[in-house]
Amino acid sequence: MADDVLIIDDGDRYGRFRLISWWRQEKLAAAKVLVVGAGALGNEVLKNLALLGVGHVYIIDYDTIESTNLTRSVLYRASDAGKSKAERAAAAVKALNPDVKVHAVNGNVIADLGLGVYQEVDVVIGCLDNREARLWINRQCWKVNKPWVDGAIQEISGVVKVFVPPDSACYECGMTERDYQLINLKYSCPLLKREDIAEGKVPTAPTISSMIAGLQTQEALKILHGMPVKAGAAMVWNGESNNFYTTNYQRKDNCLSHETYGRIERADEIGCSAPVELIFAATDGTRLLLDRDLLVDVECPSCKIKKSILRPVAVVTLRDGKCEKCGAVMRTNIVHVVEAGTPLAKRTLREVGVAPFDIIKVEGEKRGMYIRLDGDGPAEMAWS
Repeated sequence: MADDVLIIDDGDRYGRFRLISWWRQEKLAAAKVLVVGAGALGNEVLKNLALLGVGHVYIIDYDTIESTNLTRSVLYRASDAGKSKAERAAAAVKALNPDVKVHAVNGNVIADLGLGVYQEVDVVIGCLDNREARLWINRQCWKVNKPWVDGAIQEISGVVKVFVPPDSACYECGMTERDYQLINLKYSCPLLKREDIAEGKVPTAPTISSMIAGLQTQEALKILHGMPVKAGAAMVWNGESNNFYTTNYQRKDNCLSHETYGRIERADEIGCSAPVELIFAATDGTRLLLDRDLLVDVECPSCKIKKSILRPVAVVTLRDGKCEKCGAVMRTNIVHVVEAGTPLAKRTLREVGVAPFDIIKVEGEKRGMYIRLDGDGPAEMAWS
């Protein structure tokens, strides 16, 4: 038999993929992909990843399934109503392809997903509907040098953006003053989130979610294979005119998102349930710098009422900050640093806003350091 004869194995699930000259199924089997958002776009991306045989998929979404999701989300059924999007999507991915190891987190991407997850994965795919979360993901990816692919849809149009740190333009490089205004619009004077700002209600058709998610997955596929991608650029599709074009972002050298962490040390036995002072004792540290501003408590000077909150500002609403007695907005006590010897140092890392499997910044008298809380690793990373 000639050496160049190609044998097609119809019993090989991925046999047709292997016919593509550059395809390496073993790369996909070993790949780790984080998908943020399990709505219309997320469903299509997850379906594609399952069909491709991507070995490890991590899903996060805080929302539950509603009847309106059923017209745009291929992984959900009517019986899923009221259930976690992340968990039901994970179950559907496993049903599509048992080869895929999938882990779901029913939580907020800003407050509940540690930076260690970003460090472990090969690529992040954003399937979100708000700028604040995109900006957060962008900064997290830059800290640990991980590429990410953003997608957005509206009606029958959409856009895909690819960002590859540290050299490409990033999501924040492309933000306008209007983008910042819309993020700030959600917050009141005491920096609490207003409940009356509607989110996630953008009208879309299932056709555009399939198209944009297909492009997102294809760009991620190229990244996983080490193929070139057009980083720092947006691919825009206008469904009404069938017009497709690409636009490049200008990289801003002073962009706030371009912080990249140096050497990251590991705390094998320490997780976010440990007290802050334990980290100080283990590292000779004196200050813990928080990535998420922490709302410690709120106080009504008129009624002399003080209420402990201990949650990241991003997940606290204006309703939480109103005095139960007089209805006035209470004064907020927000911190971004925990000092050794203070009452907050006796609290757990989770209580001061640190997420499971996070990477924290600790400063001491002689040096600062980045520490990954590997004590949370096995629970958070199903493939570890």
